[in-house]
Amino acid sequence: MASNATSERRITHYSSSHKILLVGEGDFSFSACLARAFGSAANMVATSLDSEETLSTRLPSSESYIQDLQGLGCLVLHNVDVNLMSSSSFYPQLARMKFHRIVFNFPHAGHFYMREHHHCVIQRHKNLLSGFFKSARKMLKKDGEVHVAHRDDHPYNAWEIEELANEAGLILKEAVDFHSFQYVGYNCKRGGSVRSNGSFPLGNCPKTFKFSN
Repeated sequence: MASNATSERRITHYSSSHKILLVGEGDFSFSACLARAFGSAANMVATSLDSEETLSTRLPSSESYIQDLQGLGCLVLHNVDVNLMSSSSFYPQLARMKFHRIVFNFPHAGHFYMREHHHCVIQRHKNLLSGFFKSARKMLKKDGEVHVAHRDDHPYNAWEIEELANEAGLILKEAVDFHSFQYVGYNCKRGGSVRSNGSFPLGNCPKTFKFSN
């Protein structure tokens, strides 16, 4: 954590003075981008749903990013289910922590034989985000924010993330355009095991939705 304002370093919505939790991190390239901007990752916790072994197979680029993060002081955790992350029974170390920013970039419940617009696939995504919001709210500091970067076009806008956040007790502060060029080195990977090392298309109007208590 930065000790005073003069040593604070920022990138877009994030500061070296924030305690930051990043979840569903894919190959960890987003976390690594923030760490480079800050010159340290001691204020960050970065997690993935996959095990370290699975990641090294699915997303080989993750190995170097994880090494860089750990070298800069980041706590990297694997096998973290965002629906359960606030539970001390499942994640005692993580559940004790409170954060200024909790970040879930382009959440996805995995790829299936059905297309993205199928109602069953949409419901799976909604279930994922509903559980995430409920867990994340318990882990926020008093002035904290939950950030979800998300496509705001069809069928992704059918996930109704603002309504899901409201149900969890969070309110939308603002939605701002997400520009990938602001995060040098970030590569949004596809969810699930189908072409998992490929890039997820961000569409024409991705946004960062900012929620608070």
